[in-house]
Amino acid sequence: MCIQKALAGDRRSIGQAISALENGGEMAYEVRRAIAASQGRAHVIGVTGPPGGGKSTLVSVLIKGLRKKGKTVAVVAIDPSSPFTGGAVLGDRIRMGERQWDEGVFIRSLASRGHLGGLSVAAGDVIDLFDAAGFDVVIVETVGAGQSEVEITRFADTRVVVCPPGLGDDVQAIKAGVLEIADIFVVSKADLPDARKTESELLAMLTLRRSQTVVPEVKRVSAAGEEGTDALVDWLDARSERGRRHAAGGANTAYKLVSKCISGDNMAQLLGIELVSASMGSTTLRMKVMRKHMNFNDRCHGGALFALGDMALGLACNSYGKIATLVDGQLSISTAVEEGEWLVAHAYEVSRSRKIGSYHVKITRARDGEHIAMLHGTVYVLDKSLEAAMGGSV
Repeated sequence: MCIQKALAGDRRSIGQAISALENGGEMAYEVRRAIAASQGRAHVIGVTGPPGGGKSTLVSVLIKGLRKKGKTVAVVAIDPSSPFTGGAVLGDRIRMGERQWDEGVFIRSLASRGHLGGLSVAAGDVIDLFDAAGFDVVIVETVGAGQSEVEITRFADTRVVVCPPGLGDDVQAIKAGVLEIADIFVVSKADLPDARKTESELLAMLTLRRSQTVVPEVKRVSAAGEEGTDALVDWLDARSERGRRHAAGGANTAYKLVSKCISGDNMAQLLGIELVSASMGSTTLRMKVMRKHMNFNDRCHGGALFALGDMALGLACNSYGKIATLVDGQLSISTAVEEGEWLVAHAYEVSRSRKIGSYHVKITRARDGEHIAMLHGTVYVLDKSLEAAMGGSV
């Protein structure tokens, strides 16, 4: 695989780079490093909503409309995992099949592989790869989301929440977390009788918001009949938001902050832990298992695995610039590790309130992506800046 070919838009190389990022091996580290300087230009559109709401059909229509405007489009479709192979079920590819042959469109399905939040572990890296490869728009379709799968907020410049009619108690079905992240609500299947009712309930709900500074749009769309689709595409194309994740206060700021934290951490230096990538609420670290990490049974000590996971979790929860400290952590180890192996620890945020955060850390073997251990942790967020705690050095 040639990473430079992928950055130049070669489709085969892009596919190989995505596979490397999914597998999480040594090549993934090289891909992340190569794309780090070429991010923040694409318009990332997140499409989320309940299962069966018409997300895939809507995405297909958006691709068509954006291509008419001369935009190149990449799609990251998060699918449920196969219980047998762990791969993506590929249901989204069926609905977008007619777009596959367009050279200006690249569609890739990723398996959620048990990842919470509606995305997958590799989703952020794949978005960055498409961005670096020069695509104008990156559409991210989440796996069917409920009331708390809101991880898309960390990646998307524009958040589209699909609200299908006929869900029974519509407000109950689309309330809470998912309801609060929207830049625009799309009432799908507008040809159905309950569509106007759903639209009215959404508009009534929006009047109850505490802040009326920025009120999300509400549009009715029938993808099958292409009713309202042109207006939706025009609205999305007019959005000025670009590279939110990599703007000031975004992933770049988080990366610089986390870099300074790990460079000043004595335990990280002692164990040889290295930073691979970081964004708000997420970090990826790697560590080569050396003689000093081995226990009396000549396997990597569980304490070293916990320290790696704890380091990843600690950096992820402190990436916002506020001190957060672990109050409860549980490590489960699946596979023994021998000397000389590289380990990768990926920490990601499950949920976070003003005071409490929940995080998972997945530790894998870099060589083949085999699962090694999982750390679940709860943190308490202090009302104290990280910069102040570090003596203003951040």
